[in-house]
Amino acid sequence: MKEVIKETLTYLKAGKTILYPTDTIWGIGCDATNAKAVQKVYKLKQRVESKSLIVLLDTADKLSYYMKRVPDIAYDLIDSMDTPLTIIYPDAKALAKNVIAADKSIAIRIVKNEFCNGLIRAFRKPIVSTSANLSSESTPLIFSKISEEIKNKVDFTVNLYQNSINKVKPSTIIKFGADGEFEIIRN
Repeated sequence: MKEVIKETLTYLKAGKTILYPTDTIWGIGCDATNAKAVQKVYKLKQRVESKSLIVLLDTADKLSYYMKRVPDIAYDLIDSMDTPLTIIYPDAKALAKNVIAADKSIAIRIVKNEFCNGLIRAFRKPIVSTSANLSSESTPLIFSKISEEIKNKVDFTVNLYQNSINKVKPSTIIKFGADGEFEIIRN
């Protein structure tokens, strides 16, 4: 796995796109701080930029780098969940402007998947994660269902877990307001 992480890092550092296994489904990713790389993801997916993207981090300790204020309850929620949890936070910062939503919010998931966690830790930056499909298509749940168009358009495909079938459940999504109140968007 270390060699795969090392090879993947060369693409991320060069502003390239990757196709990679996440803690939920296969995703298209890039450096979440590089606006040109983020633009490539939007173009590849044929997705309108008004639909923001999810960002992955390896540890909750890094949340404060990417938003003005992290509600204390966010840490409790992250620690208590044993399934993937995406939290939408207000007032994002230090990320590519085109990865942040129009209302200045950002969706972040702390990954517990060994590959993603190791990749993000080695990269030392957040990574974009969006489903590996064109915006008009359904989300593929396994690698073999990803369209050839997507596979051919990304700059690099991670050669791990391609024959694995996970019991995939989309992440729970919670949105925090500027006042600290939150709502469950998807359970």
